Amino acid sequence: MFNNQTLLITGGTGSFGNAVLSRFLNTDIKEIRVFSRDEKKQDDMRHELKSSKVKFYIGDVRDRHSLDYAMEGVDYIFHAAALKQVPSCEFYPIEAVKTNVFGTENVLDEAIRHGVKKVICLSTDKAAYPINAMGMSKAMMEKVAIAKSRVSSKTEIICTRYGNVMASRGSVIPLFIDQIKRGATLTVTNPNMTRFMMSLEDAVELVLYAFEQGNSGDLFVQKAPAATIETLAKSLLELFESDTPVGVIGTRHGEKLYETLLTVEEMHKAQDLGDYFKVSPDDRDLNYDKYFEEGQPKLMNGDEYNSHNTERLSIEEMKDMLLKLDYVQGELENQKTNLA
Repeated sequence: MFNNQTLLITGGTGSFGNAVLSRFLNTDIKEIRVFSRDEKKQDDMRHELKSSKVKFYIGDVRDRHSLDYAMEGVDYIFHAAALKQVPSCEFYPIEAVKTNVFGTENVLDEAIRHGVKKVICLSTDKAAYPINAMGMSKAMMEKVAIAKSRVSSKTEIICTRYGNVMASRGSVIPLFIDQIKRGATLTVTNPNMTRFMMSLEDAVELVLYAFEQGNSGDLFVQKAPAATIETLAKSLLELFESDTPVGVIGTRHGEKLYETLLTVEEMHKAQDLGDYFKVSPDDRDLNYDKYFEEGQPKLMNGDEYNSHNTERLSIEEMKDMLLKLDYVQGELENQKTNLA
């Protein structure tokens, strides 16, 4: 489906954008456009990739005009641009709204105006039952995407929602490894806190699955195992053969004990596709009279899908997952080299 097509990735210099580039560069895709506001990261990617297929566009999703020229001739969009750090969004919530909500509206409006065939919007488990500004802004992003999908006849708009991406930029695994290398105390917020564990490849697979299987307005979730932060910390300590102490520093601003990928209400109407769940949009209009007159009550039985009730990884299973990450393998190799 991507042969001889042009793909635009907003926030394309991030971890997800790099993973997509690795996946697509050696295919028959015509062009990949990386759209972001960070010229340094773009320059680093340009020198590293040296590919005529990759084009770089400086801009910000907050600025609709900067999206205009980047979308000319684009067939598909992966919308990954976002403010993602929970604590920083807590202190600057309006900045999260500007990027995650209004920025998404700009991307979708321009995509519709330019006749883009399909847009995949990347969301987060923090959008389900949100308690922090990042999750709330991402929940609103999803609502904007679904609302736009109702009025867009030519541009399909689909959402994906996923959990923690292991070893992504700014995440806890690189932090723990850095602390182990320096012999510093591992800063664990809450040992019993659970998080879904996904690799960057899993995140790309989810987006591609949604791209191939989704209809406009659909939300896709990939089933994933979870682990406690204590299990993750112990797994890394064993892999790096370190006796670095672990210190509990307490929950940070806006953090949950566990994350939810699908709410009870979403699970009630979710379609189980094996490795994925699909939640189709509510196709009712604003004429609610018939619901008062012809009520069709449905019981909301069952549980939400969260990191406390999904498959729980043991230390050995967590170590196996970590060893599949290129980042962890590279750090282990560096450690062997330094010891030699």
